[in-house]
Amino acid sequence: MNEQAIIYGCLHKDPLCQRELYNYFSPKMLGVCYRFASNKEDAEDMMQDGFIRVFTMLHSYAGEGSFEGWVRRIIVNNCINFLKKHKKFNESIGLEFAEEFTEREESLASRMQGRQVVECIRCLPMGYRTVLNLYAIEGYSHKEISELLGVGESTSRSQYTRAKVLLEKVLLKKGIIENTNKKIGWLSPAK
Repeated sequence: MNEQAIIYGCLHKDPLCQRELYNYFSPKMLGVCYRFASNKEDAEDMMQDGFIRVFTMLHSYAGEGSFEGWVRRIIVNNCINFLKKHKKFNESIGLEFAEEFTEREESLASRMQGRQVVECIRCLPMGYRTVLNLYAIEGYSHKEISELLGVGESTSRSQYTRAKVLLEKVLLKKGIIENTNKKIGWLSPAK
């Protein structure tokens, strides 16, 4: 079944099409949620709630642009709403307390470097992690982030800068990167 047929079926409440859409997008969207969440259960809750919104808002998809991008934006917005609802975004620390956030138990799967970096990002305080995900990975501007989170643009910028510094410290401590006195270049915003 092609994307248009699945969307059409979902609009007409066809459970087969709904399952097809969910099964196709859920692994990717769980990864998105996992980057924002503090734990697996929160990520799964974010994703489930996000897909409920996808299905209830599907009528508003105009067919312009990538459908996956449309789904992703709803999931990201849902993650932000989840964090706000549970007042988890307000967590913040100074860089002098960074050492406390570098010790997390590593699972077997996190031995791969990519997974290690994601785990290190998840070690960051929620505010830093959220802004880092939105800016560097999802490609939101600081203006968009400030509107989404209800903070000033300068707060978004400073949270992002602090997140990069703290993430670099965590990556250095875990031996994922070497101290070359270079800044983390791969953390420039997504395009």
